[in-house]
Amino acid sequence: MTALDFVLPEGLEATEPPPVRDGVRLLVARAAGIAHARFSQLGEFLAPGDLIVVNTSATLAAAVDGDRAGVRVEVHFSAELDNGAWVVEVRPAGVSTGPVADLRPGEVITLDAGAVLIVDRPRPAGQTRLWEARPRIDGGVPVFLRRHGRPIRYAYVPHPWPLPDYQTVFAREPGSAEMPSAGRPFTEHVVTELITRGVALAPVVLHTGVSSQEPGEPPQPERFGVPAATARLVNSTRQAGGRVIAVGTTVTRALESAADPDGSVHARHGWTDLVLDPSRPARAVTGLVTGWHAPGASHLALLEAVAGPALVERAYSEAVRSGYHWHEFGDSCLLLP
Repeated sequence: MTALDFVLPEGLEATEPPPVRDGVRLLVARAAGIAHARFSQLGEFLAPGDLIVVNTSATLAAAVDGDRAGVRVEVHFSAELDNGAWVVEVRPAGVSTGPVADLRPGEVITLDAGAVLIVDRPRPAGQTRLWEARPRIDGGVPVFLRRHGRPIRYAYVPHPWPLPDYQTVFAREPGSAEMPSAGRPFTEHVVTELITRGVALAPVVLHTGVSSQEPGEPPQPERFGVPAATARLVNSTRQAGGRVIAVGTTVTRALESAADPDGSVHARHGWTDLVLDPSRPARAVTGLVTGWHAPGASHLALLEAVAGPALVERAYSEAVRSGYHWHEFGDSCLLLP
């Protein structure tokens, strides 16, 4: 098995939120070996002077019902563009396994409360999964989603769950189509424990798009921001010999989009299309808290960019062997190369 093409056995997909957020399992992968714990024990594997960087993006209720010339569909709002248009994914109604395949420019999709969505063009060009669309919605899309939307849900989660189950303890700025799920197991107890151990925390924001890429499809451009104070903390932590541990692929992408070749990080805001993999390894991030990603997902190449292919492969082999649970409600991994 390799980290990019392993087979996920049946029964390892988390189908509902765990009863205790920080009670999920934690696999710790280091060069010296692999350990098993609970997420509430995260601080035991870190050291004073380490820095944990978290994503403060909040999850939108980004899925809404629509009507496409008499056929019911579900629209997933992925990202707002600078021109006011939105990137969307249109799927058959219900919990589907993929987008509609015959969407065309100029189509009008009717939403609730008289709102409409005018389909414009594929984004990026040459594919048929994501489209740029112009909303005609009184009050704007965020207000509409608060009133009529629900969290995006895929087939492995058979029952709907309310939006708070899709928020992390760090959520402050609405904008993510799907939860930055690596941060979900953090609780006030875990944060307090980290601080008392001398581990610092710092924020970035990256608004995630829809995660339903085809195998091998690179991540889409995403809006991000790295504050000046966070950049200073990253740089001072590295200079003092501490580890910079990103909570999730979103934080890694944001920090690395603001990093120089020598790993120095600067305040930066805007859009990132950075793709991290072993050919473009991480420069600033030296550790990673992550969930478990599906076979073929582009996130796996990012894990390798931080921890190296060998350690990622060992972690995933052990996770499969030990029955860890996958996806946004699943278990966690701490990669410390």
